Amino acid sequence: MTRPVLRPWHPRAALRVLCMILLTSACAPLLSKAAESTSMATPTPSPTAAPQVTSVWVSPGLPAAFLAALRFPSGFSQTRDSSSANLRLEAGGRRPLSAWVYALVAPFPTIPDGVSLQDLRNDWQGGSSGPFAGRPILMSQDTLAVLSASWQAPAPGATQVLPADQIVAYAWAHRPAWAIIPFESIEPRWKVLEVDGSSPIHKDFSPTAYGLTVSLGVDGPDPQAESLAQALRGTVPSSNRDPAKLTTLVMTGVTALVRATAWTMEQKGIDYPARDIGDWLRDADITHISNQASFAPGCPYPNRDQLDLFFCEDPRYIQLLEDVGTDVVELTGNHLNDWGTSADRYTLQLYRQLGWPYYGGGENLEDARKPIVLTNHGNRIAFIGCNPVGPAYDWATEDRPGTAPCDLNYMTAQIRELRSQGILPIATFQYYQYYTFPPRPDQVRDFKAMADAGAVIVSGSQSHYPQAMAFDQRSFIHYGLGNLFFDQMLYRNQFGQIVPGTRWEFIDRHVFYDGRYLGTELLTAMLEDYARPRPMTPPERAALLSQAFAASGW
Repeated sequence: MTRPVLRPWHPRAALRVLCMILLTSACAPLLSKAAESTSMATPTPSPTAAPQVTSVWVSPGLPAAFLAALRFPSGFSQTRDSSSANLRLEAGGRRPLSAWVYALVAPFPTIPDGVSLQDLRNDWQGGSSGPFAGRPILMSQDTLAVLSASWQAPAPGATQVLPADQIVAYAWAHRPAWAIIPFESIEPRWKVLEVDGSSPIHKDFSPTAYGLTVSLGVDGPDPQAESLAQALRGTVPSSNRDPAKLTTLVMTGVTALVRATAWTMEQKGIDYPARDIGDWLRDADITHISNQASFAPGCPYPNRDQLDLFFCEDPRYIQLLEDVGTDVVELTGNHLNDWGTSADRYTLQLYRQLGWPYYGGGENLEDARKPIVLTNHGNRIAFIGCNPVGPAYDWATEDRPGTAPCDLNYMTAQIRELRSQGILPIATFQYYQYYTFPPRPDQVRDFKAMADAGAVIVSGSQSHYPQAMAFDQRSFIHYGLGNLFFDQMLYRNQFGQIVPGTRWEFIDRHVFYDGRYLGTELLTAMLEDYARPRPMTPPERAALLSQAFAASGW
């Protein structure tokens, strides 16, 4: 037999039936109370308000790198309609979000080192002043848009727009030339020009005091614009230049604290040679010194007229290297064992006590030829070097200290391995001595081999006479920097004529950023008192750069 389906009664229905049975008006209050109870137990849902979304119009003329990194937080959306947007993100917006840094640049073989902001603005407005007067300022379309929003549109013919990846090649082909590029576009073939003495590749750079820093910010009709801008800060790129990612490295030529240099130090003070250029060395994050002789206890008092070429350095003189902020020592020099291997070992121990890593020489062959890696501000930089010249007693062996003899196959393999690890290698040579600006064919061959292997910088530490430079793809080659602290005041050529070249010095300041080699500044000095380099005067500097660039084929 099929059982009837029993369903539970609603309380209100049960009371209604009971009232019908009792037929009494006393049930009315009960029904009312039951209805109220049922209503409270099952409330009617109310509609939920949709979250408010802030629409942002983004100017298409903003820097490409800024747009690529732009990410909006929750509650913001991008719109193409600028007229209806709550906020407009554009150059010059009244509520700054980002400070975008631009660089004024010229092809590397350019003599002028900078311009005034007034001259730059005059040329922008169609005037003609400064070292690049009458030359259009090269730039990409988005750079033109950003600067036009900040400076107003340039005068006709004052600028020339090119694709970003074609500007450097065009500038080199149309020298003299100049350009404005975003900081992130700096690369070795450019020379970064100072603007009113300020440069974005300098450590003391102040974006707020620099004439080519552009504010990117928001405007808009929304009454909450300021609080909305605050919500965006921290989610958009605050700048394209982070000082915590920048490393400067100063590389120098020959140091040998001997003969007349040492004699002058005894007369005028151990720190005297660094009096005028010490800050160039100390201010770098990494300071490289190629010390080509060994410290030796009992080293004789220096003879400024010494004729033989067997050198030693008084251990007290290491104070000079401490004073200039030495961070890494190159040991490819060919005088390390002049006073025997005991002096060499003593010197290595001094460097270790001071915490100075060394390369290109060492306790034995394995120690001498291995690369070293330094990390600064996130940039990993390696140094490797060798001496192809000798003399034989100067080369390290399996059980004798000395310099690393050159094995280009070994160095090539090491450089390639370092690059595969994201490390930027620098290769240096104690090469054959040439008293000429142009390099010799064998020098070109060997230096190029290191660049082809992946060295970002190839530098000659041997030269008593400054030499030419070259670019090999993105690698910078400097065949010889000249002396740093060494006494060659006079040099006579094959005709008996005195040539001032041994007084001329290059000190190369290399710049790295965020794991990338940006480029090089050429600092120039003139040797005085057989010991003391000083910064060149503008005419002296122009003469040296002109000859070096001409010898480089530029």
